[in-house]
Amino acid sequence: MKFLKMLYEKKNRKSAPYYYDYSILTVIKKPIRKWISQVLAPNCVFNFLRIFLYRLCGFHIGKHTFIGMRCYLDDMCYDLLTIGDHVTISYGVYFACHGKDQGHYPIVVGDYAYIGMRANVISKNADGGENGVFIGKGAVVGSCSLVNRNVPDGATAVGVPCRILEKEEMLHDE
Repeated sequence: MKFLKMLYEKKNRKSAPYYYDYSILTVIKKPIRKWISQVLAPNCVFNFLRIFLYRLCGFHIGKHTFIGMRCYLDDMCYDLLTIGDHVTISYGVYFACHGKDQGHYPIVVGDYAYIGMRANVISKNADGGENGVFIGKGAVVGSCSLVNRNVPDGATAVGVPCRILEKEEMLHDE
């Protein structure tokens, strides 16, 4: 790759993009990991096999976790996504640890959390730090919600962008 980098810089008279610094092993590994995590695992009908494939790709997934089919786990930042124990992630949930003109920030899903169908969890530095997005222990994220901020332990988040419902609000709605 160093030879290709040198050719690129000589021909274009500017510095080569970051991916010219990748080793040949990385160039081979990346598309394989992407295919496993974006094609094979999301379409696997057995949860234990789906979890195994995600773990094989490098994702940190706790024990007794359910991840529904057709979920998107950010394969570019597999080391920044952490899912706790006894978590339920419904069908079609998207996790994105980065975006255009945005840094790479972690997403942490606490133990016993529930994320509803078709929710989107997008990490950013909402608090101005490098913390990303944290979904607390026992938290509930409603279906079709956009989570772009922290969800406290035991809280419920709904809407686009998500709004944190306090326990008193939920009791008054009944």
